[in-house]
Amino acid sequence: MRTDTTSGSEAEAAGRRRWQALSVCLVAAFMTLLDVSIVNVALPSIREGLHASEAGLQWILSGYALTFGLVLVPAGRLGDARSRRAVFMSGLALFTAASALAGVAPGILWLVVARLVQGVAGGILNPQVAGLIQQLFQGADRGRAFGALGAVIGVATAVGPLLGGALIALAGPEEGWRWVFYVNVPVGVVALVLAWRLLPAPVYGERRGLDPPGVVLLGAGVLCVLLPFVQEQQWHGALKWLLVPAGAALIAAFVAWERRARTPMVDLGLFRLRSYALGAAIALLYFAGFTAVFFIFTLYLQNGLHYTALEAGLAITPFAVGSGVAAALAGRVVSRFGRPLVAVGLGVVAAGLVAAWIAVELEPGRGVAWATAVPLLVAGLGSGMVISPNQTITLSEVHFAQGGSAAGVLQTGQRVGTAAGIAAVGSVFFATVAGTRGDWAAAFRHGLIVILAFVLAALAAAVYDLLTDR
Repeated sequence: MRTDTTSGSEAEAAGRRRWQALSVCLVAAFMTLLDVSIVNVALPSIREGLHASEAGLQWILSGYALTFGLVLVPAGRLGDARSRRAVFMSGLALFTAASALAGVAPGILWLVVARLVQGVAGGILNPQVAGLIQQLFQGADRGRAFGALGAVIGVATAVGPLLGGALIALAGPEEGWRWVFYVNVPVGVVALVLAWRLLPAPVYGERRGLDPPGVVLLGAGVLCVLLPFVQEQQWHGALKWLLVPAGAALIAAFVAWERRARTPMVDLGLFRLRSYALGAAIALLYFAGFTAVFFIFTLYLQNGLHYTALEAGLAITPFAVGSGVAAALAGRVVSRFGRPLVAVGLGVVAAGLVAAWIAVELEPGRGVAWATAVPLLVAGLGSGMVISPNQTITLSEVHFAQGGSAAGVLQTGQRVGTAAGIAAVGSVFFATVAGTRGDWAAAFRHGLIVILAFVLAALAAAVYDLLTDR
């Protein structure tokens, strides 16, 4: 009887430790994902403080996304082959140091380089989170863990402008942008200590090769595909788009190499799993749509209606609230409902976007934040039903030993989708502003149509999965 009690208490302690380890992972993931959106509202402050050019400001945003996407797959493979804890902590330490260097930047070049290093660190760290969830959790608990991660993704993306606006309002427009980076430093230091204590100890078993030719081919391919999109506004002319087919050719060469490599970086057999292949396609299409919402809405509010950074952040908060709540709840029921939950969520997002379009048509002026509050809340609720359940289903058949590399491939697709979506939506948005002589409301509505097309394409993929499953 005493043995049963002892084993029960040990199991309970192990369960608590798993969730504590997850909390550390989520804090680190939140920081890296927050830095994708928090800097948007700080750009006017950076321009004034460092006398930055438009090209410099663009690299502060796009450089982070570019280097983030470049290292996801190799970092995921490194964590799988060596130690996820060691790779996670290395990425976290580098991200914390780069944040401090960004905060003290004396000039724009220093800040751009610090952002590039931040992106590398974020790309190193993030695949380990999904890999650790695969390793630590099973069954319904894994769904709850991915639900928590989905809530973090949704909230970090949407709450970035609010937090950035609040920091700038508190610290002042000239130096406030520095605190957008400084805030990561104490959080990162504490998370490092907790990660050392709580994450699973390093396992140095079979030392699989890291496939340097595969790393080079995939990195060059992703770079060629991403660069024209992230520089779409600053790099004029059509020649940049020649990089996209060049990138596709390099990725095709990568696939051919992986098929014959002794220790491939990515197990291409993953794509023979329908849950993984369709889930990755849904993620790519959905991220192309939903992340562009914050990009054009912030521009509409700040440039078109002269909202402050804090006011613009508050206007986006309903989406963050809806996404966070729905993601946490959806994670608890995804094992019961599966892909239909994702399909319903995509339908709810589409309904929220249509309602937002109508709201802006009826109230295009200063009251637009109130008019779009409920539609954005609805869209956020739908988004919470998409991101975490889709990630849970996509990785459900993946062995935990491949969790990091599989998550890296999935997140690389999300980064490509984000870059392509922002470029496509941004082109329509800016063309409408120019063509209508400053009608920002019309530009936002036209951008929403493109976003809606991406969401409906993701919905079509989810419905196809349901129909073929039957």
